[in-house]
Formats: sequence, C-alpha cells, structure tokens
Amino acid sequence: MTEQNTTLGIWLMVATTLIFAVQDGLSRHLAGEYNTMMVVMIRYWFFAAFVLSLAARQAGGLRAAAQSAMPWLQAFRGALLVVEINVMVLGFVFLGLVESHAVFAAYPLLIAALSGPVLGERVGWRRWVAIGVGFTGVIIILQPSGGVFSPYAAIPLLAALFFALYGLLTRYVARTDSAATSFFYTGTVGVVVATGIGMWFWQPMSAPDWGWMGLLCLTGAAGHWTLIRTYEVAEASAVQPFAYLQLVFASLMGIIVFNETLRPNVAAGTALIVAAGLFTLWRARQRAT
Repeated sequence: MTEQNTTLGIWLMVATTLIFAVQDGLSRHLAGEYNTMMVVMIRYWFFAAFVLSLAARQAGGLRAAAQSAMPWLQAFRGALLVVEINVMVLGFVFLGLVESHAVFAAYPLLIAALSGPVLGERVGWRRWVAIGVGFTGVIIILQPSGGVFSPYAAIPLLAALFFALYGLLTRYVARTDSAATSFFYTGTVGVVVATGIGMWFWQPMSAPDWGWMGLLCLTGAAGHWTLIRTYEVAEASAVQPFAYLQLVFASLMGIIVFNETLRPNVAAGTALIVAAGLFTLWRARQRAT
C-alpha cells in the first residue's frame, strides 16, 4: 500500500528540485566539454554501485530488492529515465539552463493532465483550465519573436514528455513495490542502457573535471532517491506545483554561473506556468478539506 503524507511529499519535492538544479549545472559544464552520452554513462556507474550497496544492506538483500509485481514496467521506467537525461542534457548544451528549464517546465502540467487516465486520480474542470493556462505560458515562451523558438526547443520539450511519463510510472509502481525496489530498477536497468549508449563515445577527462563528475554522481543518486520517495508518499497532482522550484534554482545558476539571460517572454510565460501550478495545489487542498 502507498502511504499518504502530502506535507512530507512537498518537502521531498523541494529538496529534489534543489538537488537536480545543482546536478543540471554540473551536467551543463561537463557536457559542454565532453560527449553527453559519456557523461551520463559515468554518472550511472556510480549510481548503480550506490543502489546495489544500499540494496545489499537491507533485509533480504539484492533478491528482495529485485522482487517486483511489475518487473517489466520497472525496467521500462529505468530505461526511460536514461533516455530523458541524455535528451535534457543536450538541451542544456544547445539552449542553456534558463531556456531549457523554461520549456521543460511543461512536465508538471503533463503529469497533472495525465494523472487521471494513467493513475485514476480525479482531475476536475478547474484543474484542466489551469493546465490550459499553463500551456499558454509554454506557447509564450516558445514564440518565435522571443528568440527561444528553434528546432532546439523541441529537445527539452521531448525531455519533459519523457520525464512526465517516468513520474507517472513511478507513482503507479509505488502502489505495489517499495521505494527500494523502484530505486533498484532505476539504477540497475539504467546503468545497462546508459553504458550501451555511452560506451561508443568515450573521451579522456581532466583531473579537475573528474572531481566535478564525482559531485555529479553524488547529486544523481540523492536526487532520484528523494524523487522516488516523493511519489511514494503523495499524489502526483498534489506535489507537482513545487517541481517548478527547479526552474527557479536552475535559472539562478544559469544566470549567476554561466552568464545566461532571462528573456521577457520567458519570464512572462514562466509566470503563467507557475501560477497554473499553484492553482492546482490550492484545488487539491480544497478537495482534501
């Protein structure tokens, strides 16, 4: 059974967004110097080692962690996340953190919209209106006159779709599987897929960048654990508004560290998206009382 604790889920989502924002900054730096697929592969090597060591210390060991009521769906989740990460990091390289995350901000709207048909959660007409307003914000961000619209804008948009599906599937398998089992499949299946892709793009890395890579590996493991726990303890539609904080954290990093700029249409569109997300949270609380 899935426990329900919306407050805990919200705080876990806030922590997840901060960790992922730091991770995105590290990924942007490394993928600007080395092949994206290689960077993701090395990150997954550490991630898988962490997952296996954690599973081995728990009751029942690796065999218990691997036991799932939906092993094929778990495996699909793990593979899907690898593809999403590769696609999104490419977006960082071509568009930067600010604009990539502005487009990627559509993923919580996709989760809210799909939480009904996929998870059976109730999505009322008011939330559908909010979702529509949010996607209007996405259109504003992508307008050609704003400079963001380009073939490259499709990269983070595709990543948003993949990540929304990953989040929904994580919530779905949490109905029968523990967070430890989901974590196990995310790491073990992920490392196989990441290595199968990245092994063809190996490049030598400098000593300082190996240090940044180590930090990237640590944030990767921590972020995915908190994300799994988030969807295990709270409904997807309730915690998604707080996922927008990753846009704030990552944009600040892009502006301060990488000297990126925030275009007016990106700021306006993002404000609509965040407002729509906050409204969905308010509606969820109203229904709960």
